[in-house]
Amino acid sequence: MSKKAKPRVYDKAGKQVKVADKSWYTLQASGEAEQRNIEIFVYGEIGAWGVTANQFVQDLRAMDDGASPVIVAFNSIGGDLFDGLAIHNALSRLGERCTGRIDALAASAASVAVCGAHRVVIAANAMLMIHNPYTFTGGDAEDFRRVADVLDQTLEAIIAAYKAKAPDIDEAELRRMVNAETWLTANEAVALGLADEVGDGLKVSACLGQGSVLQRFQNAPPELLAQLDEEPDVEPKEPDIQPDPAPVLDAAGLALLVTKSCAAAGISNLVEPLLATTKLESEAVVTAALTRAKALHGLCVAARLPELTGEFIAAGLDEAAVRARLFDKLVSSGGGFEINNSLPLDNDPEPTVKAKQVDTQAIWSSRQAAHTGTSKGARA
Repeated sequence: MSKKAKPRVYDKAGKQVKVADKSWYTLQASGEAEQRNIEIFVYGEIGAWGVTANQFVQDLRAMDDGASPVIVAFNSIGGDLFDGLAIHNALSRLGERCTGRIDALAASAASVAVCGAHRVVIAANAMLMIHNPYTFTGGDAEDFRRVADVLDQTLEAIIAAYKAKAPDIDEAELRRMVNAETWLTANEAVALGLADEVGDGLKVSACLGQGSVLQRFQNAPPELLAQLDEEPDVEPKEPDIQPDPAPVLDAAGLALLVTKSCAAAGISNLVEPLLATTKLESEAVVTAALTRAKALHGLCVAARLPELTGEFIAAGLDEAAVRARLFDKLVSSGGGFEINNSLPLDNDPEPTVKAKQVDTQAIWSSRQAAHTGTSKGARA
């Protein structure tokens, strides 16, 4: 399955949780202590580019009291298979007080994760998609044979996750549907046992700003893809009472703002590149740069390359460009392979087996040594 803004934790009883395009997931606790409900929104990709299993479990642990009902709402195209399996098991350990809710789409790793809930409610107009695991790698024939074996093993983990939710499902038919990349409607998911109840339909954007990723799948329903062209609904805003304008900060004040904000966010190492790139032009420029720096820092930390954040800020890169740079770094590092239960985008380059790079320096040194030896022999 595949590809962080820092999660936002809400504790606002009775208020709607608004999930913006760039919010990966949110948590909220509502009600009094005796009648508390915990609601988690997994809206976005699962894994290093979205919500990791580690972040999910840590945030849930911080909010869970061991007794309150937990509702986990999904609208996700999936992501990293093993993070999906870990979330699946975390939900399973909650027992009967856990309900999984599919608000629009639970595809790939998200379908594995949601099946860990004791009860799954799928919206009438939502879908659940199941398919084979996918990955990329490079190497010789033995490397590819080893990766193929790993993919076969991970397929068994996927099948086990579905069968844990639907023990009476026909396994041969389940394997056929997984292999064929099957998109299930709400009624079909309930009929198979992968969901327990059809709930009310909701109007939720395809994947909250990541809808284009749906194009990587082979059999994505046309009606789901059509949502990508729809204009987003804009809720009317109530007029705000404008407070008195804040005082305009001078250069010294802006520099202090950068320093304090970076210290509070734990990114004091980024003060210098931020001062250099913003040139302390205005508070708006500085605030925007700080927001971007925090986002880029989160991406680099997720990729285990935090030392590159300053370089990316100095280069003026946005989040999309940094994701691309980090992806190239991870793929070219040769540190192994990643199980990815999603298919590549149509415009992604085909995976290739790269030959070992020629070490020109070593060859030159070897020739120089040989030439020196020959010369000495001739003189003798």
